[in-house]
Amino acid sequence: MTTQPVLTSFNKIMDLLWDAICVVDEEGRYVFVSASYERIFGYAPAEVIGRPMIELVHPDDRELTLLTANAIMAGHPQSHFHNRYIRKDGKVVHVMWSARWSESDRLRIAVARDITELKRAESMTTALHAISEAAHASDDLPALIEQIHRIIGGLLPAANFFVALYDGARNELSFPYFVDERDSAPATQPLETGTLTAEVIRSGEAMLITPDSHLAVSLPRQGTDALQWLGVPLTSHGTTIGALVLQNYSERLRYTEKDKELLQFVSTQVAASIERKQAEARLHHIARHDPLTDLANRDLFYQQFDAALKHVKRFGGHLGLLYIDLDKFKQANDHYGHHVGDLLLCEVAARVATHVREADVTGRLGGDEFVVLLHALQSPNDGLHVAEKIRQALHAPFLLAGREVRIATSIGVATYPDNGDNPEQLTRAADNAMYEAKKLGGNRVHLAGDSSRHDAAG
Repeated sequence: MTTQPVLTSFNKIMDLLWDAICVVDEEGRYVFVSASYERIFGYAPAEVIGRPMIELVHPDDRELTLLTANAIMAGHPQSHFHNRYIRKDGKVVHVMWSARWSESDRLRIAVARDITELKRAESMTTALHAISEAAHASDDLPALIEQIHRIIGGLLPAANFFVALYDGARNELSFPYFVDERDSAPATQPLETGTLTAEVIRSGEAMLITPDSHLAVSLPRQGTDALQWLGVPLTSHGTTIGALVLQNYSERLRYTEKDKELLQFVSTQVAASIERKQAEARLHHIARHDPLTDLANRDLFYQQFDAALKHVKRFGGHLGLLYIDLDKFKQANDHYGHHVGDLLLCEVAARVATHVREADVTGRLGGDEFVVLLHALQSPNDGLHVAEKIRQALHAPFLLAGREVRIATSIGVATYPDNGDNPEQLTRAADNAMYEAKKLGGNRVHLAGDSSRHDAAG
């Protein structure tokens, strides 16, 4: 029996194997691959002979692959090494290798098994558990979505990833998390923007856009048009609350229908986790804000007051505290009714907010008593100036439920460090100053510790 027929039969047997046999020289170039290589990697044997093996490895796995190859060449065989390759068609394939080094031939001989489906199933289960854990462990919604991004990045190429959330009451799309190599987060916008993201949310259907796709190609993406675009709705209890989107600008990486199915599979858990975190945020907000005016309540106001005092004591500066009381609010409330009284309190809160800076804090202590914490004052006169602007704004008539309502306001002003060095002392000083303003006839501003009148309005 001659050698040639034996070799021919051996080659035929190798070609029948479901796994691929690969032989690589000491420089890392292919010298032989069996026929199954094409089934797994998409390249015919003739297309890879002479090519460096590492060129086909997924970029994120190249460093570990080279380290493992060096270990094999140093005499440490590997029987269950996993890495990812980019197929010829751009899809990602997961491979398990068994490999050893032949010192006499100076060749690395390996058997490759396609474990993509197995890894996909394992990854999906792991991702669901990880997303559920993230929902419990994350401090807030941005932290949760950042963790979700990392989890999904373990399933699919996710360098460009964003979440759009839909507020049905306002008919608005917001983008609380947006990571993209070319663009920054879009501004809040109406649903009727005509973008792919808006269409996913409007239709409740996942969309996969590739260079070969004819689906909705006329619709714009968010920002720079990507070569690959994959978006799935975030649906909870039958309602679409947003969309999860992956974008890709590389011609080498391709999203597939299986990728879309995978993303849809995890999207339900993502939506539930986001809703959970939103509900927690709403409860946290309710616990710290006045239910009528949505201003800071007493607890939140004094937490921020304490923090502000610690800051100025450490770094220097002045704070101002305004204590605002509406003159004869009870009479107006009794005359026009509690509904109009509630509207009046809400409008007072809105007017006060327009005359303070974003860094300042406005709170409602209860009834018709409001407080304002003013940061970074240069002098007590700064607090008086702000208080007078607020007094004038509240003295202008209110149109409430078809009625014109007029009120007046007494405001006491205290400053740190002139009138105290803790919240209790400053509140007492501002409150006493407010009562002095009322004794002087109301509708005026009074500075704590000052016996003179300030900005009285006749």
